[in-house]
Amino acid sequence: HVNFEDSNRPRTPKASAYFYSMFDLPVPSKLPNLPASEVPSTAKVVWQKFSSQTDFDRDTFFYGTFPKDFSWGVSSSAYQIEGGWDADGKGPSIWDNFTHIPGNIKNNDTGDIACDSYNKMEEDIYLLRALGVKNYCFSLSWSRIFPSGRNNSINSHGVDYYNRLIDGLVANNIMPIVTLYHWDLPQALQDIGGWENSTLIDLFDSFADFCFQTFGDRVKFWITLNEPQVIAWVGYGLGTFPPNINDPGSAPYRVAHILLKAHARVYHTYDDKYRASQGGVITLCPNIEWVEPKTPSDPRDIEAADRHLQFLVGWFTHPIFKNGDYPEVMKWQVGNRSELQNLPSSRLPVFTAEEREYIRGTADVFCFNTYTSKIHRAVAWGLRRLLNWIKEEYENPPIYIIENGVGIKTTSDVDDNTRIFYYKTYIDEALKAYSLDNVNLRGYNAWSLMDDFEWLNGYDPRFGLHQVDFDNPNRPRTPKRSAVYYAEIIRNNGIPMPKEDEFLYGEFPKNFWWTDKSKCCVTPQRLTGLSIWDQFSHTPLKISNGDNGDVACDSYHKIEEDVEMLKSLKVSSYRFSISWSRVLPDGTTRYVNEMGLNYYERLIDALLAANIIPQVTLYHWDLPQALQNVGGWENDTIVQRFKEYAELLFQRLGDKVKFWITVNEPYNVAYAAPYVVAHNLIKAHAEAWHLYNDTYRAKQGGLISITINSDWAEPRNPHNQEDISAARRYLEVQGHVVTALPAFEGFMLFSVFYCRLPEFTESEKQRIKGTYDYFGLNHYTTVLTYNLNYPAVTDRSWLNSGSFWLKVTPFGFRKLLRWIKEEYDNPPIYVTENGVSERGASDFNDTWRIHYYRSYINEALKAIVLDAVDLRGYTAWTLMDNFEWAVGFDEKFGFYHVNFTDPDLPRRPKASARYYTQIINCNGFPDAAAGPHPCLELESEGKRYSRNCAFLV
Repeated sequence: HVNFEDSNRPRTPKASAYFYSMFDLPVPSKLPNLPASEVPSTAKVVWQKFSSQTDFDRDTFFYGTFPKDFSWGVSSSAYQIEGGWDADGKGPSIWDNFTHIPGNIKNNDTGDIACDSYNKMEEDIYLLRALGVKNYCFSLSWSRIFPSGRNNSINSHGVDYYNRLIDGLVANNIMPIVTLYHWDLPQALQDIGGWENSTLIDLFDSFADFCFQTFGDRVKFWITLNEPQVIAWVGYGLGTFPPNINDPGSAPYRVAHILLKAHARVYHTYDDKYRASQGGVITLCPNIEWVEPKTPSDPRDIEAADRHLQFLVGWFTHPIFKNGDYPEVMKWQVGNRSELQNLPSSRLPVFTAEEREYIRGTADVFCFNTYTSKIHRAVAWGLRRLLNWIKEEYENPPIYIIENGVGIKTTSDVDDNTRIFYYKTYIDEALKAYSLDNVNLRGYNAWSLMDDFEWLNGYDPRFGLHQVDFDNPNRPRTPKRSAVYYAEIIRNNGIPMPKEDEFLYGEFPKNFWWTDKSKCCVTPQRLTGLSIWDQFSHTPLKISNGDNGDVACDSYHKIEEDVEMLKSLKVSSYRFSISWSRVLPDGTTRYVNEMGLNYYERLIDALLAANIIPQVTLYHWDLPQALQNVGGWENDTIVQRFKEYAELLFQRLGDKVKFWITVNEPYNVAYAAPYVVAHNLIKAHAEAWHLYNDTYRAKQGGLISITINSDWAEPRNPHNQEDISAARRYLEVQGHVVTALPAFEGFMLFSVFYCRLPEFTESEKQRIKGTYDYFGLNHYTTVLTYNLNYPAVTDRSWLNSGSFWLKVTPFGFRKLLRWIKEEYDNPPIYVTENGVSERGASDFNDTWRIHYYRSYINEALKAIVLDAVDLRGYTAWTLMDNFEWAVGFDEKFGFYHVNFTDPDLPRRPKASARYYTQIINCNGFPDAAAGPHPCLELESEGKRYSRNCAFLV
């Protein structure tokens, strides 16, 4: 307050002064004097730094937070949201006139009303408050303030609108970031040539001067020009934006020259007249797409990528942040081509020495907009590299991302999962740049506050965090899920690790079973019958690369070698399956192949001699072809055939085998097949279980059950009941075989959804109910479910693997184990498969597999320790790389690499083998903070590696 009645004019701070002081204001800093960029520039170190980065290192999600004064915001622009195109004395802009010509805009949309923010300011400020943003970036409509573009035509209504908006933001502790020009030039100024006329330098400065004088007491962050490359190239080169001048060879360079001078003039006006009293910062805001060299190791491709960035970004930032002039590569290339065209001078204008000095350093911070990367697909990781490039190219200036977002083509996307994934991954890459690379990132703004007019595309696609109903004259706003998600990020100041994801140190129970697994990787021998996979894999085009399992890992001849591998892993048990057709060539007991049976006897003896418990699966998908020829699992007689096969194995092997699995993953056997297949699988399992229970259990003392496969299912929208129901249904469908086994009628609920599902008779129900000794579980990944049917998607932030269906999602493992506990009254659980694949050339330092096992096994430990899940054992898939069904040998899951190009099929351990051995040796994860633990010191060759593992743990 100033007391004007007192000649001393004393000042007294009002309450608003203290409130306003709560802003985390950007601090002006003088930029260093930098030399011109070379080609490639010193920023080539970015490509060199990241060129050797593995997909695992690149894509691993990073948890952390930004500094306390980090500025979170959202952005918009005047023409795109305000409407009121001719309200209260506003003059027309080039976009007003352009959109009024039919055919120029998709669906003939215009910005005449847009989001009607001119009349809905209070509602917009409420949306900003609800988001919790620290700043709001918006642009001023030049023709709303100066209808003719000149200061002799001030529109008080327009000035009042922006004063009220700025006051409303300040009152809610939201810092205004104000863009002076976001493409909507007053038409009156276009009529005199627009940005091709150097008169606009003075006119733009006059407009900016008025804004500084009028709003600068409350606005401390100014942007002169938004995306000047778009103004110059799209408006004057391609001519697709107004003023629609199609002169790509010369006009963009002339316009850019004037834009740079106009920016510098405005900067100096602020610096000379207002900075001392107002204390703000001022800059311009280019748009940048990251570009990746086609071959990062090729210097020519690095040079091409750098040249692209110099033309795209350096065109405007090199003069300001470097030496006042255009990049050398730009001057040379445009000049050289101009000379080849026999032009008297370069099409790229030349700055005088005085102009270069005047332009250099005319920015206090580095702002930019970015949406995607110039790679073969949109990737979030380009943002981290781009931020590193800015750091290296311009010596790490204070950086603000002013626009970042994704458009979705839809009329309604309140449940905008795609946008959430976009922000999740892009913000995480920004977090990596700040936390891991020391990039001086100060703020991030999402584009945009709400759906708006998107230039040539009209109102489609939609970028907003809030949906706007453009068919309703009241333009109601509805928060999308992404608004809730972004508000949570702001509240957390980043993406801190969830409490439930924190690593747990501790040990598994003393009698916990550590297991490795393989399926039958054997060579067919004389008298061995064909299986359905033998026949299928010999059918052209069925298996990737024409691979087959004829030789596979040749484990038939390598029992001793395989057992030595298991011994070195220190596993307590080994799960393998028996080939039905190796033992019974035609699937019946009419003829027993003693050579095949002897192979399994020798394998079991070797395991027991090594103190390794055999876990034997009776059926792992390889049905004898002779049985398939009579209908396979669709023929009811297979139930009896399976029982006879099981009895033979119980008789011949049961004195040494104490852990049996009847059927592996019955869901996958029955998937896409008639429901009678699952019906018969369940009955076959039940008959084998009763046979063992009634005839052999008392003498042999073993366990027998079935193993199902199950992903964990998360609702895509955890607040949507349909998605929650879909997740529940997904789990029930995958486990529908198991629901028949416990002592309740769970299986029958599926008849509600699937009228083709066969019904069990009452006697069959009694026969099936309770036919399990444990819950066998194969688990690999998690999906997101939605709708009422059965679709599922994944989160783009989840790590990939060598299998399209397998995303690395350890959190789902614990949730699934807990769900089984609650759903089935905490049965004893044995995890019978869990692992991750790779593709391409083998990397023996398979850190991604170590990460997978470390994370998943730790979730298993949490399930036991924190959730009281009765988990008895864990089996890793798989001992060695093997034949992976339809993908052949392309996908590799093994702890041991198998060289399939060598007839001897040599095995070689990967780093993950030693790591798994350490987990077994420690029976979990000892806390390194407690000091060295004896279990971390592996024997002989493993000792040196064990120290690395201790660090990993």
